Amino acid sequence: MFLSPYFTKQDQSVFISAQQASDFAKKIAGDFNPIHDVGAKRFCVPGDLLFALVLTQYGLSQNMQFKFAGMVGDNVELHVDKSVGEKFSISDTKGKEYLHIQRQGEVCKCDIQTAAFIQSYVAFSGLNFIHVLVPMMKQYKVMINPDRPLVIYESMSFHLDNFDFSTISLHLVKQNLVIDGKRGDVTLTFELRSEGKVIGSGVKTLVLSGLREFDDEKAQDMCDRYESRSWNK
Repeated sequence: MFLSPYFTKQDQSVFISAQQASDFAKKIAGDFNPIHDVGAKRFCVPGDLLFALVLTQYGLSQNMQFKFAGMVGDNVELHVDKSVGEKFSISDTKGKEYLHIQRQGEVCKCDIQTAAFIQSYVAFSGLNFIHVLVPMMKQYKVMINPDRPLVIYESMSFHLDNFDFSTISLHLVKQNLVIDGKRGDVTLTFELRSEGKVIGSGVKTLVLSGLREFDDEKAQDMCDRYESRSWNK
């Protein structure tokens, strides 16, 4: 499975090193957020890697809901049950929970289809900051702290009509930002398509914190710094 370089499994435990997490963020997700850098002061494992790990371990269900409850640090020992029901969580050996999952419907355990879904989703996710969130901030005339940009991945859910696909792509169809003081709640609605046909849909939610008045120059500088990291990967 293509995900194997990005985690280490020992019996019922999974470990993700800072290097593995950083490599996944940059090489697979196209996510150059400094919070995923090795040695970062506030380092955390990308939420998309936890999402991908769940699909790799338990298969791709027709309906799935993911809600993040905490940030995973370097080499935290995560407990992975051999079998799970419709509701389960990813937690460490001390019982701290990081991700809540619900699933319904048929389960696909085909490596090709699961990998195609993961790669398409994380590629879509990696484009969110520059191509979706910054234009949305400009539209609503607010922005996050350009000196300490932080976007929190809150939840994601999707529905698949069937598993009749070998390739799949995600397409943003609706976006919304609700502002409450210095907090912004973002909702991204997307379609899942294969060979030109819509075969499912999904919703992703994020939280923008520390909102302030939008500043074109500072926003552009923030984007330039983000993109320069991708050139130097």
